[in-house]
Amino acid sequence: MQEDLATSEGEPVLIRGAEVFDGLGGPPRRVDVLVRGGVVEAMLAPGEAGPEGARIIDAAGCWLTPGFIDLHTHYDAELEIAPSLGESLRHGVTTVVIGSCGLSMAVGDPVDLADMFCRVEGIPRATVKPTLERVKTWDGPRAYFEHLDGLPLGPNVAAFLGHSAIRAATMGLGPSLDANHRPSAGELAGMLALVDEALDAGFIGLSINTLPWDKMDGEQFRSLPTPSVFASWSEYRALARRLRARKAVLQGVPNISTKVNVLLFALLSAGLLRPGLKTSLIAMMDAPAARGIHRIVGLLTRVVNRLLGGDLRFQALPNPFDMRVDGIEVPVFEEIGAGTEALHHEDPEARAALLRDPGYRRRFKRQWRNPILGRAYHRDLAEPRIEACPDPALIGRSFADIAAERGLDPIDLMLDLVAEYGDDLEWFTVVANDRPRWLDWIIEHPGVLIGFSDAGAHLRNMAYYNFPLRMLARVREREVMTPGQAVRRLSSEIADWLGLDAGRVEIGARADLVIIDPEALDGELEAVHEAPMPGFEGLSRLVRRNDRAVRHVFVGGREAWAGGAFCEGVGRERGFGRVLRAQHG
Repeated sequence: MQEDLATSEGEPVLIRGAEVFDGLGGPPRRVDVLVRGGVVEAMLAPGEAGPEGARIIDAAGCWLTPGFIDLHTHYDAELEIAPSLGESLRHGVTTVVIGSCGLSMAVGDPVDLADMFCRVEGIPRATVKPTLERVKTWDGPRAYFEHLDGLPLGPNVAAFLGHSAIRAATMGLGPSLDANHRPSAGELAGMLALVDEALDAGFIGLSINTLPWDKMDGEQFRSLPTPSVFASWSEYRALARRLRARKAVLQGVPNISTKVNVLLFALLSAGLLRPGLKTSLIAMMDAPAARGIHRIVGLLTRVVNRLLGGDLRFQALPNPFDMRVDGIEVPVFEEIGAGTEALHHEDPEARAALLRDPGYRRRFKRQWRNPILGRAYHRDLAEPRIEACPDPALIGRSFADIAAERGLDPIDLMLDLVAEYGDDLEWFTVVANDRPRWLDWIIEHPGVLIGFSDAGAHLRNMAYYNFPLRMLARVREREVMTPGQAVRRLSSEIADWLGLDAGRVEIGARADLVIIDPEALDGELEAVHEAPMPGFEGLSRLVRRNDRAVRHVFVGGREAWAGGAFCEGVGRERGFGRVLRAQHG
């Protein structure tokens, strides 16, 4: 037996010497793992002979874990362009969930879908729209999964159905964006029929969005909120009843500025005199804009789940929620009307002219500083730091610091710089999870599911693709929980809750495996870089990479990543990832 560089699904592989975490939360075991035929075939005593001709991987000193699950991504568009989804795969993520935030490509007109998707998720419409017009031959959840079955997927893919998509498809995009238009009985029945078709096909459930600062792209309805936002709670309740009856999952985006309707989502989950509804909400964070909110929603989950018979979970990142911003190209500016007004202008000169207008500045300042309106972003201009600018003297400084030096209002200073430099002004800010103690509290909380990476979206703002590795590094350094407990939170806990067959290392399980060097879980995981975006000409995305940390990744028994590089066939051949159908109940 000898070591090779890569393996096919049918070739036996014997992984020797690793500490094996089974994904169930216990301590690791020292066993050798035999992979063959796409599954874990056997676990052998250390040094026990394997089958003749098996390839041996020496994993001494390493951890062997189940592949990680990313429960909140927006890879819906990237799947059609670069289906390897390599930026997640390289970090050991072997299952991704698409269809988040009310958005999905399962049903609808290609242009409508691009307009709903691109501005909300910070993805170039100039690439997504023609791609969908070219490839979209399906129309319906079942046909969509059949389409995905034919793609050369890197990781496995599971999906929610998006409420905005089915609302626009049944009502028409224009009526679905009209607050005065309620769906007819026939239109609501059409939405419910699509939900049933999706659940029959193996979708996890339905995602809805009530956040008004998620805005439409395109020309016809630009800057209106997405269709799901215009629905009434009676419509949401009708959809939730169907999910409850089918034992499926509701993913919800509350209004994270006002936060009030979190209580309404909690009531949807409650199970008094009825079955509880699995409900996953975005997101539990320790935010400077609303200190203590994480403790309130943490208590809410305990009340709903223990006293009201519900099953409410908040998604949560295991790391600081930070962002880099080009000019004002970031969702938090959509929180205020003046921010949306500026982002409505795609032409840089028109936007700059608006930002310089005195009347506009008065509106912007009034809204930015309004103490009554809820907010998700702290808006403290002493906190962000400029990272890139044509004027190098400004790099490393805050807006407030520069404003004080120049005798200006910090808001005027920020708008001056954006008007002058546009997207060439790049600045960095921490939105939430800035206090280590409370971040530890969040990732331990039983009402949390770990994950909220937005992978595939906000390409120029966020880089959370490697959140599982950052979680493992955190618990190893701070001893918040055992590594085995952390692995469970990143794998089987999510899979079991969503109804997916994934997240375990056991005999007969699909061999989605990660081999990690724990000594390489270091500060390099935190550094932000730019990397070319495959299939998006001229675009670089933000990434965090430490290719020393993940030695090998297997998907369906086939090696996809090894030695700091993707293996042959990834993203070009079928046989790695597959569509995972959820089992409800």
